[in-house]
Amino acid sequence: MINYYTEEHNFFGKYSPDELIHKYGSPLYVYNENILRKRCRDMKSLVSYPHFIPSYSSKANSNIVLLKIIREEGLYADAMSPGEIYSLLKAGFEPQEIFYISNNVSKEEMGYAIENNITISIDSLCQLETYGKINPGGHVALRFNPGIGAGHHKKVVTAGKDTKFGINIEDVGKVKDILKRYNLNLIGINHHIGSLFLDTTPYIEGAKALLEVAENFNGLEFIDFGGGFGIPYKKQVGEEPLDLDELGEKLSSIMYDWTKSYGKEVTFKAQPGRYIIAECGVLLGSVHSIKQNHATTYIGTDIGFNVLMRPVLYDAHHDIEVYRDGKLVTSGKDDSEVTIVGNICESGDIIAHRRKLPPIKLGDTIGVMDAGAYGYSMSSNYNNRLRPAEVLIDREGESILIRRRDTLDDLLTNFIL
Repeated sequence: MINYYTEEHNFFGKYSPDELIHKYGSPLYVYNENILRKRCRDMKSLVSYPHFIPSYSSKANSNIVLLKIIREEGLYADAMSPGEIYSLLKAGFEPQEIFYISNNVSKEEMGYAIENNITISIDSLCQLETYGKINPGGHVALRFNPGIGAGHHKKVVTAGKDTKFGINIEDVGKVKDILKRYNLNLIGINHHIGSLFLDTTPYIEGAKALLEVAENFNGLEFIDFGGGFGIPYKKQVGEEPLDLDELGEKLSSIMYDWTKSYGKEVTFKAQPGRYIIAECGVLLGSVHSIKQNHATTYIGTDIGFNVLMRPVLYDAHHDIEVYRDGKLVTSGKDDSEVTIVGNICESGDIIAHRRKLPPIKLGDTIGVMDAGAYGYSMSSNYNNRLRPAEVLIDREGESILIRRRDTLDDLLTNFIL
């Protein structure tokens, strides 16, 4: 039996998908506030260790309204650019609640974080030298590569032997030399194994490896185990979610044992981005064309990869729902194999390849599940297409516009005419 996610969670509140499209335009990102808050609380209660802080990775989705909700739920935040720092500050995060995890950044970008009293993570010896020169005597954190990576695609594995991220464990001695040379105070270390794990083993092994690195440094204030917490993108065929209870128990045990040995109750952090935001988002679009090209039936929609990049970039899977006349169209004996595509002039503009779905008609609404993470944040105006609006379904089931749809005039905003 197929699991229809939006029906199970009353995702669209007091509205049907067709009503939302009619009101706000197509395509349209829709977020459910109740699901977002529930995922935040999942992370807050992950471990029993008292000094634990989950930090939302804002690169997954940086809509200001959603950031405010996440902060209300008590999460801190990670930033990967000055722009993300700026957005987080505008959303109400305090400087001490933001962690800037930099990669190959300029002195000016480092300076922006320093001026705003935000802790910076440095991930190379070269950049640590640069930081020391512009902020001697300052506090700093370091990103290490403990050699254990994981992820759903090679492009999102961020540790191991084939990645640009992190300082190698073998360079601990060189790190200490640079810290001493510039009188830098190392207050924390972190790593990130990759994105979208559903098996707890790699994360636990990575945490253990990072703690081995931590033993080389006295007086650490925090250790950040990174993120990559996965969600089941293939719910309709019964893919199991990440076992948070198992992960929490293992992490709690590690934290208690290690701090006892270290002699100090340091703060532990984690960086869930996707887990917090992915499942609270659904991308709606409209069917404008149905075409038979040889053996393939193409369902043409207005969901191009300028709107959702993940399928073309990572071969990512998203479950698909079909709606007609305000109702969900469920699977049955008339299901057929179709390929759902967008309106971008590229052969790779495919949302779902050879997917068995209920019969689809012109004018139907398509729902792309689990689109809250790396959806709008990776969108663009490629082909001079307009980026969609974003709508929040609040706790009472009402819809609130939280970002307007682009206009044609927006395409000319930054030109000097």
